[in-house]
Amino acid sequence: MTARLRETYKKDVFKALQEKFQYKNPMEVPKLVKVTINMGLGEAKENSKILEAAVKELGLISGQKPVTTKAKKSIANFKVRQGMPVGAKVTLRGDNMYEFVDKFFNISLPRVRDFKGVSRNSFDGRGNYSMGIKEQLIFPEIKYDDVDTVTGMNVVFTTTAKTDEEAAYLLELLGMPFEK
Repeated sequence: MTARLRETYKKDVFKALQEKFQYKNPMEVPKLVKVTINMGLGEAKENSKILEAAVKELGLISGQKPVTTKAKKSIANFKVRQGMPVGAKVTLRGDNMYEFVDKFFNISLPRVRDFKGVSRNSFDGRGNYSMGIKEQLIFPEIKYDDVDTVTGMNVVFTTTAKTDEEAAYLLELLGMPFEK
């Protein structure tokens, strides 16, 4: 069984993108390639339990086992040594990605306090969109009582779009709630 959002992309979004931007080759039509979720945990250097909890929560959110990221360089001012664990990340592709995106757009983002939509200014110029989330509590998998520290995360949507306009239209058709 394929993801609901993938079916929507194949049936509706693909045709709408092809009509709007007049692509001659079907391979030119932009698509979502991967979604990367990253948690930076600077305070994990003092308390390893924070890192363990964050990895567990990120696994629940994404449905995939996260990778712990390690410091590339030693920085004396931050008391960080090279190779110390400083975060966790997950890269989602295929059906896992579409399931996460569908849940993220339709369930999690509307749970953000005073949510008015996401900014259109977070594109990188090459068709990729990055956004930050202040707390992991917006995801339904996270139980409020089990959370010790509220941590934020970055979510990056990587597309094959060549321009930000194409990527914005793709994400809008997939259901991303942009600001009006």
